[in-house]
Amino acid sequence: MNRIASGLLATIVAAIVVFAQASPASAARTRAKIGLFNCTLAPSIGLIIGSRQRMDCRFESKTGAVDRYSGTISRLGLDLGFTAGGRMLWAVSARTKGVQPGGLAGTFVGASGNIALGLGVGANALVGGSDRSLTLQPLSVSGQAGVNLALGVAGLELRFLN
Repeated sequence: MNRIASGLLATIVAAIVVFAQASPASAARTRAKIGLFNCTLAPSIGLIIGSRQRMDCRFESKTGAVDRYSGTISRLGLDLGFTAGGRMLWAVSARTKGVQPGGLAGTFVGASGNIALGLGVGANALVGGSDRSLTLQPLSVSGQAGVNLALGVAGLELRFLN
């Protein structure tokens, strides 16, 4: 990656970390890590001011229970280029010690950033669930291939499949 792309990526990741730590939901209450959320992302095309990308996901709670979800992540902001898909892993935190089956279904919002020139990376820090009681914080950035630059606000809509 060249210097400009590296600097842009560092700025994106820093903004996401600051957003995740400064969000009212995370600042106001103590949260406990309740599991991992692993998603496979479908290919996408940036439409200049936004995009939509399908995903298939698995939530594995600390107790070992596994829930399956399908979802769509939408971005509003700068989004140029295309990606061939990828993977994303989030840590799931909650104000409670766990969630019921299907408890992650619903809407999440937050900050999003992706950059790819050949191989690329991205991260999305999201808050949602009932009364914004859940947070999805990136543990590993998404591995994706393509030519893409995206930075903006993300919305994630999850549907329970089990």
